[in-house]
Amino acid sequence: METIGSVYVHAPFCSRRCYYCDFAVEVGSSSDSDLWIQAIIGELKALYEEGMFTLSPSLETLYVGGGTPSLLHENSMAQLASVIGNKRLEKNDLEWTCEANPESFDLEKASSWIQAGVNRVSLGVQTFQESVLRWMGRLHGAEMPYEAVAIARKAGFSNLSVDIIFGLPPSLKRNLRKDLEAVLSLGVDHVSLYGLTVESGTPLARAVSKGQQDVISGTQYREEYLFAVEWLESQGYEGYEVSNFAKPGKQSRHNSNYWSGKPYLGLGNGAHSYLHPVRRWNIRDWDSYYAKALETCLPIENQEELSREEHKLESFWLGLRTNTGLKIDDFLPSIKKRFDSWIARDLAVEREGNICLTSKGWLIMDQLTVELMEHFSCSESENENL
Repeated sequence: METIGSVYVHAPFCSRRCYYCDFAVEVGSSSDSDLWIQAIIGELKALYEEGMFTLSPSLETLYVGGGTPSLLHENSMAQLASVIGNKRLEKNDLEWTCEANPESFDLEKASSWIQAGVNRVSLGVQTFQESVLRWMGRLHGAEMPYEAVAIARKAGFSNLSVDIIFGLPPSLKRNLRKDLEAVLSLGVDHVSLYGLTVESGTPLARAVSKGQQDVISGTQYREEYLFAVEWLESQGYEGYEVSNFAKPGKQSRHNSNYWSGKPYLGLGNGAHSYLHPVRRWNIRDWDSYYAKALETCLPIENQEELSREEHKLESFWLGLRTNTGLKIDDFLPSIKKRFDSWIARDLAVEREGNICLTSKGWLIMDQLTVELMEHFSCSESENENL
């Protein structure tokens, strides 16, 4: 039986929902850390009884995201380790990441995370410009990321990541170069670069629909992304995935597990799990989720079984979003001609026998994936008829 070596745990609590956010979060002045732990215990018991998702004796990666995990009690990570199983977290090269927001990350919390076994912190920074932070609804100021990084290092963390967002409305007059220079001054090992999207049901989407908020043009979005990629790579950050850049040896192994198509388990409201060919996801609403979990019932909202064609499409999409790409020899000659056209248009390069998208290719990755799948299906049909 295949076991699960990567686990994601969702901590949904937020002090405030950001203007553009559609994540599965629970907004309030504080988090119910004890209830969160009890819900995770209940879900794990239900999973054990089901017997489908079996945890490996030694985990490769553990990722606590949100929401805002740094709102949880100082002891919550130690409690989580006990729930997951301390012996599962003893592997020397275990990567255990916790997300934090600068305003809720202090030395006491950082030190307790270190003691629990957390060895990587991902800070939600987004921008260093005060007016843009206020527009987003962020609670931290421009100086807090510097303080948070200093706290993390003092506590003993040597693997740090920050999130930066691009593609903001032109009316904000955001200076992306200035933000990237600020990231460089932090000296962090990893940068996640996300483009703003207008998600339905958010305050941002309502403002846009009423004509009260401008949005970036496709051309400017493209220019900002290409500039950011070029700038980060010029500073020694390797673009190893469409949205992620790292110094040598500092790639996120947890996220890389997703992109490689390996199985993973998601715990908490809205969390996703995958064990080929089944993908399923939990109830998004926090109250409904924990009510189920506390009854030791699987808090699943729905699941799907990937067909052969769906799995192939997904494997193409996952491969193309990384700088490893897809192995060219896995494709028929007619598909290789398609790859040649990508290379001629500066959308891809051939690297060590693989076809890898350039930053320009990453911008239209979905389109290229569909194009590849259509030609692959046609080639398979022609080959079967020979």
